[in-house]
Amino acid sequence: MNQDKKSPMSFSMTRRQLVGGSAAAAVSLGLPFKAAAQVRVQVDQGNFQPIPIAIPNFVPGNPSDGEVGAGITQVITNNLKRSGLFAPIDQAAYIERISSIDVSPQFPSWRQINAQALVTGRATRQNDGRLKAEFRLWDVPAAQQLTGQQYFTSPESWRRVAHIISDQIYERLTGEKGYFDSRIVFVDESGPATRRVKRLAIMDQDGASVRYLTRGADLVLTPRFSPSTQEITYMEFGEGDPRVYLFNVETGQREVVGNFPGMSFAPRFSPDGQRIVMSLQQGGNSNLFTMDLRSKSTMRLTDTPAIDTSPSYSPDGARLCFESDRGGKPQIYVMAASGGAAQRISFGDGSYSTPVWSPRGDYIAFTKQGGGQFAIGIMKPDGSGERILTSGFHNEGPTFAPNGRVVMFFRDLGQGPYLYTVDISGRNEQKQPTPGFASDPAWSPLLS
Repeated sequence: MNQDKKSPMSFSMTRRQLVGGSAAAAVSLGLPFKAAAQVRVQVDQGNFQPIPIAIPNFVPGNPSDGEVGAGITQVITNNLKRSGLFAPIDQAAYIERISSIDVSPQFPSWRQINAQALVTGRATRQNDGRLKAEFRLWDVPAAQQLTGQQYFTSPESWRRVAHIISDQIYERLTGEKGYFDSRIVFVDESGPATRRVKRLAIMDQDGASVRYLTRGADLVLTPRFSPSTQEITYMEFGEGDPRVYLFNVETGQREVVGNFPGMSFAPRFSPDGQRIVMSLQQGGNSNLFTMDLRSKSTMRLTDTPAIDTSPSYSPDGARLCFESDRGGKPQIYVMAASGGAAQRISFGDGSYSTPVWSPRGDYIAFTKQGGGQFAIGIMKPDGSGERILTSGFHNEGPTFAPNGRVVMFFRDLGQGPYLYTVDISGRNEQKQPTPGFASDPAWSPLLS
């Protein structure tokens, strides 16, 4: 995994190339993997309690490896804690001090401090300059290893390895894919409210490795990630008509998709990344169109005197959800991706906007306005099961984590917007670290 210091988020090695062997750690101890873990996070229980987990510092393979080992440990700890599903135990409470990961832990010592799971690891600088990171995940009550993995990477890429290990732990203990090895693109805002400078920025999902993609000379809005590639689409308002750009995160190259006068929202990608769907304003109304990114040909999907906007594809690409005021006020509708009759799915009090389909297809997130409040909520694609996740003054712009478990949005309390996350259960609302004011977040897929 090569990482350019000038472009700290550019990765040329895939996750598969990083893996040194998933079973190697278990085989060396002669410890079998369990078919089913006794330790399991039950995220749908009513009285949910985060699972206590111990994460000692990764053992340094050489004396000089202590700092990177501690760094990997801290990133894993922060990831799992921020998920709200895990309760990392303070290292000061540890009875056993892990000095080698090649021997079984003293399980009674970990049971004594109520650890349900234990992570042990080692970081070693190799003779060829690469970093080798190994970890083992243990079921403490059963005294058995659940999984083990090793990775080889450049020393500068230790943070990404920590995110990948976090995903492995999360998936093994929850049964769901993790979301830590991913990025957020957003609009960074600075300066006074009357002269706000808006730059397109990107960062790791934990707020690290911030990089600015535009200089702030022109207004940028509504960035969106491709579900299949590390590409972004966004709108830019310069001196002329608004333009839609495609930006390749890996290469830094961008191209104009087209000039679309009056576009009200930036387009979203289809799940295969080959098309975009967008809203084009024409007179007093707007309708939905798709564009093939190769041929640049467009197809009209709606033709009404209303305002149809903010479209989002279902993960299988078969349907679209969108916002429309054809019923008198903004509501959410669903229709086939090829157009045709649309079905209204939102019927609560107030108006509904900015719908976005979950990557796993089970929910549509939305912004709901009414009674002086802006709420972020979710509902099933047929409109049932509406659930408000958070409500307050000016919440807007939901985006799902790649596993569909967490929703990010922005909130402006009057001075400027900040990013927040909340679990789809409505628990664990947290402010997202950003350099300053931030809006319009969009979550990437897992890095490949």
